[in-house]
Parts: sequence; C-alpha cells; structure tokens
Amino acid sequence: MGDENLTPQLRKKLSEVEGLLRRQSRVEKTRSQWVERFCSWCDAHNIELGLRLSGKTLLFDRALIKEVDEVLDSQRLAPIGRLLSSKSSAEQAKEGLDEDKGNRERPRAQRVLVNVPARTPAWLSDKPRSIHDVDWRDIHLEKCDVLVQVENLDSFYEFSPELAPLSGYANPLVVYRGDSHYGGGFKQLASAWNAIQKPHLYAGDFDVKGLSIALSSDASHLLLPPLTWLTEQATTLHDPAKQLEHRPRLQRHRDQLPAVHPLQPYLTLLLDQQRGLRQQLLGEQLERVALV
Repeated sequence: MGDENLTPQLRKKLSEVEGLLRRQSRVEKTRSQWVERFCSWCDAHNIELGLRLSGKTLLFDRALIKEVDEVLDSQRLAPIGRLLSSKSSAEQAKEGLDEDKGNRERPRAQRVLVNVPARTPAWLSDKPRSIHDVDWRDIHLEKCDVLVQVENLDSFYEFSPELAPLSGYANPLVVYRGDSHYGGGFKQLASAWNAIQKPHLYAGDFDVKGLSIALSSDASHLLLPPLTWLTEQATTLHDPAKQLEHRPRLQRHRDQLPAVHPLQPYLTLLLDQQRGLRQQLLGEQLERVALV
C-alpha cells in the first residue's frame, strides 16, 4: 500500500511545488527520494499519476495538487498550500489534525515577561508589583510612554519604576530582556517599540557585554548610577575574559560619538580602565545616560 501519512517534510516539498504552480501550469521534478515517497502516498490513496510519471521525472500540475487536497480534506487535514510551520500547536489543530511538531512555533516565541502594578488576590501576599507572562502582541504599545528593558531576571523581579529618571512617565512598560525562553518575544517587541520612536531605557550590568546588548536592542538610554559613585565602586573583577568579543563593537561605538557625549566617561571606565559592576550592585540612585 505504501505510506499512509503525508509527513511534514513531504508536505513542505509539496507546498513549494504548489507555490510554483501558482505562477506556472506545470512543475517537473526528478524522481528523488521525496518524489518516490509521494508516489507511494498517491498509490496508497488511489491517486492515478498516469502519464505524469516517467522513468526519470514526475510532472506536477494543478489538477494533481487538487486531488491531493481532496484526500487531505477527507481526512480533516490542512490543504497543501497552508504551511503549519509558523503556527502553534493549538493553531495547527484548528487547521486540521496533522501537527507538525518539528516546525511548529515554539510556545514562548511571542511571549515576554512584564513587571506591572499588582492587583493582588486575597490569597496572595501583598506586593506592589506582579509578573505576567504575556503575548507581546496583546500589549497596547501606543498606551505606554517608555520601555524599560531589564537584563537580569532577579533584578527584573525586584524592579520598581519608582525611580527619579522614570518620574515623568505615566505608563512605563517594564520587560525582561529574555533568555532562551523569552528572548525571541522580546526581540520582536523591541523592534515594534523602536519603530514608534519612544524612549527605550536599558537597565543591566555595567560591563562590555551589557552595553553591547543595549546597542543590539536599539536602546536609546542606559539607567546608571552617577558617574562619581560608579567610578568609586566599579571593579576590575567584573571584566571577564569571555566578554572580550564585545569590546571591538563598543570601541567602534565610542569612536563615532562626539568627544563631549555623556557616555564617553562611562566608556573610559569600561574600555580603558576595564572596570565594571553587576546590575544587582548598582543601587536605586540611577540616572538616564544617552546611549546614542
């Protein structure tokens, strides 16, 4: 009988053929391994290939794809032209019963962690802030006036926007920078945020890697302690060798800044004196420092 199921890999190949058939009447494919598997599938589902199949090639046309779609429809499966790779498991289920686990969108692909004012239920201890896992597309960005990107998870949990440099903002959006779980969602949120050109503050480690991350996410400002205090506290113990790869980019950034730019003395601490400080030690007396 041959293969009973149309595998995700085979579906992807057929979807490519279907896309070509939208622009041309026929698509010829050599009898490679995937074509042979497709022929076996057709045989199992009583689809006659007839003169389309030769000793070396298989000729695809719209009529053949239509027959395949009819079989899939009878099995309550999505048609060939509808790729499932960018859909979640739930969305794939709505398209049909075939779930492409290898290509589905990861559950956290669009998720971010946000730190918001608490509305604490009676059974939970009273805290001024609460943490929520949300789809970034559900956030009304136009109602927020500043994005605060927090690098470290422990600092994010404890972060409060009751800071002097944030006093002028009514609706700050405080978001965890992300890691292997939430980094993808934050990257998309940051891109959408930067497109509307509102302030984007970065709160993280004062080190070469931290500033490099801030630059990569197109932050406009850093949240840092006063320079005098930081000069006294910064240590050479926080300039690990593994951060050396980030130094050239930061050096190039310094070279294109004006000599009187407010970031210059901070870069002197990092690049020339090779001193830094972890976010957890920066305290709460923070100031806005322009990054660009």
